[in-house]
Amino acid sequence: MRVVMAQRNPLVGDIEGNAQAVVAASGEARNLLGAELVVFPELMLTGYPPEDLLLRPSLNTRIDEALAHIGEAITVPVVVGYPAVRNGIRRNAAGVVFPGESRPRHEYFKQCLPNYRVFDEKRYFQPGEQSCLFELAGQTLALTICEDIWNAAPAAQAAEAGATCLINLNASPFRDGKPSERLEQVVARARETGLPVLYCNQVGGQDELLFDGASFAVDASGALRVQGASFEEALVPVDLTATGGALEVRGETLPVPAGEESLYRALVLATRDYVNKNGFKGALLGLSGGIDSALTLAVAVDALGPDRVEAVMMPFRYTAAISIEDAEKQARALRVDYRVLPIEPAFNGFMEILAEPFAGQDTDTTEENLQARCRGVLLMALSNKGGSVVLTTGNKSEMAVGYATLYGDMAGGFAVLKDVFKTSVYRLARWRNQKAGAEIIPERVITRPPSAELAPDQKDADSLPDYDQLDAILERYVEQDMSAEAVIRAGFDRDVVYRVVKLTDRNEYKRRQAAVGPRVSRRAFGKDRRYPITNGWRPGD
Repeated sequence: MRVVMAQRNPLVGDIEGNAQAVVAASGEARNLLGAELVVFPELMLTGYPPEDLLLRPSLNTRIDEALAHIGEAITVPVVVGYPAVRNGIRRNAAGVVFPGESRPRHEYFKQCLPNYRVFDEKRYFQPGEQSCLFELAGQTLALTICEDIWNAAPAAQAAEAGATCLINLNASPFRDGKPSERLEQVVARARETGLPVLYCNQVGGQDELLFDGASFAVDASGALRVQGASFEEALVPVDLTATGGALEVRGETLPVPAGEESLYRALVLATRDYVNKNGFKGALLGLSGGIDSALTLAVAVDALGPDRVEAVMMPFRYTAAISIEDAEKQARALRVDYRVLPIEPAFNGFMEILAEPFAGQDTDTTEENLQARCRGVLLMALSNKGGSVVLTTGNKSEMAVGYATLYGDMAGGFAVLKDVFKTSVYRLARWRNQKAGAEIIPERVITRPPSAELAPDQKDADSLPDYDQLDAILERYVEQDMSAEAVIRAGFDRDVVYRVVKLTDRNEYKRRQAAVGPRVSRRAFGKDRRYPITNGWRPGD
């Protein structure tokens, strides 16, 4: 029997469009690949996560209509995920729809509902309790959904009921190291049950979340036999053959990207889907001649193509000549629309208006922030006029400690590097140049000391610890939830640690007003790490 895992990129809320994607993909899988069963990801009809769209009164009717349409249009049985309301109870369901039938012939309800980190399924669903087995081509197939495979009980239950193969529908978000963790869990279930497992995952960007696909299959011993593509839609064939009582699993095994390649491709996919799914004409950003905006520009061009990207240099009296030169060099190399809009007149105009209330007061960060806000106003005006989204360019290190200006460099719609530490920004820049075999990002941008260029001879190091040290502390405090004292015991200077921790805690109010950005780490700001702005928590705890 040939099963094809249809790794798709649904649009959340577009039930009719997603249903049509099921029909189209199943037809292609049947006609071109000889599929006898086509498997789609978790909640394929709504996309994942649908969040409070699940509470809309018309949802159930639209799901039923979509399932009926699928049954009428397909020529091969499909397994598809959707929300189901049965006897007044909403569940996360997987149904087996056969050609010519208006309702699923078999239906499984997810048993293990994740309710941690970015997941809150208990807000919407009630868990199922029973296995769902069905016969096809002489095999007894059992359905599970996503979190079920991270727990032993649902797979064991299916095996005891007589399953010969497990099918697992997923909407498993990407983060660094996630593919190997998924494989480890699936291998464990295969060895525990003695059954092959087919793991079909969603692909694509959805607000903060990103899904990498990378669908795969293991045999009864846990050996990886099929590995699908990462960060792109794919039809992944899996051949199941009964041999001497065992079920043999065969198919193509593609490499899974890791390290900088994996992270970079994740950022590209997230940017592309945010721009396209939200209907923007393209993207624009302020290109400062620094490393963050340089990497953001490279990602944007790889995501959208140069014709849909605009870069704007907005120099001021403190902008170094080499910054202007390097920004233009990169813009020309990437062939994007590039313009220079000096902010001196705007800044002077604001200062003239503020002359009376500022009289007798010393110059401080207020004037620095005003520069950034002039740039934010210009970028948002270009966005309004042209229909492109503004990409903010700040990184996770800066977002953590508040080294950014509200309504200035934080102004925009999508923060590409929001979950990428500064040290990783440098690694990604070097990787992108190495991949291109050319200076996509000028070497001088990578090697020169970083600076906001909001004051004479300003350097990031004047205000922040060295980025190697800063990121090491933040990784422990933010991503591992270590206390300040635990970080100090790990070998870091007490004063530096407490300074970083206090800055991180104090700047939660800024992060609440930041643009959404893709989650690529174990703990991202936003849905993943939600701290109260107003609180009396002691930073040493």
